[in-house]
Amino acid sequence: MRAILLAAGRGKRMRPLTDHTPKPLLPVHGKPLIVWHIEALVRAGVRDIVVNTDWLEDQIVAALGDGGRWGASIRYSMEGRDCGGALETAGGIKKALALLVERAGDPFWVVSADIHAPGFDFGAPALRPFDPSDTWAHLWLVPNPPYHARGDFGLDGNGYALADGPGPDGRTWTYANLALCRAALFDGVAAGSHAALGPLLFDAMRQRRITAEVYDGAWDNIGTPAQWQSLQLPA
Repeated sequence: MRAILLAAGRGKRMRPLTDHTPKPLLPVHGKPLIVWHIEALVRAGVRDIVVNTDWLEDQIVAALGDGGRWGASIRYSMEGRDCGGALETAGGIKKALALLVERAGDPFWVVSADIHAPGFDFGAPALRPFDPSDTWAHLWLVPNPPYHARGDFGLDGNGYALADGPGPDGRTWTYANLALCRAALFDGVAAGSHAALGPLLFDAMRQRRITAEVYDGAWDNIGTPAQWQSLQLPA
């Protein structure tokens, strides 16, 4: 298994914290956000990690190095250096695919480096149902936070994510920025182009190619300085 940690964003809403520090390097309880993910992946046996970068990318490379201190092997897809700027989520994943898969059907983890989910398990039980399936992605969803009350997707009784409204339970859920993916999801993205992930997910959901499940562990999306500051409080 391989994983990509998405770390290319500018973090404009986090200014002034991100004017001089990349958002993924902001500490939570003394540890950079991105390192929480690296450690969790390594605990689960996922040691081959790709980090995509743009804003202040040299700082990220300097901070993480080759990943050896955590037992990982980290490689970089440097969008700032190679493309002149961030390619958005889907464009960034497309650029990094050669580092993530050897065969077309290989699954890989996609994780946003600016979320905090300290108890998430990247181990084999999460992969087992997805590996033999013909779906293109499996998403983890969380209850809608107050700042995103409308949510993103519904979920039907068979575990398929729904693009066009709530599921049979009348609920929508928020995408947790944790997913297992396959390269097929990105077939329509031209290499080196800017492309958002949302439209790809919505289209694939309508083809019943995306499954999902609800994650009930601790989870935070670090979008503002106030949200970051709240995570520094004792649990």
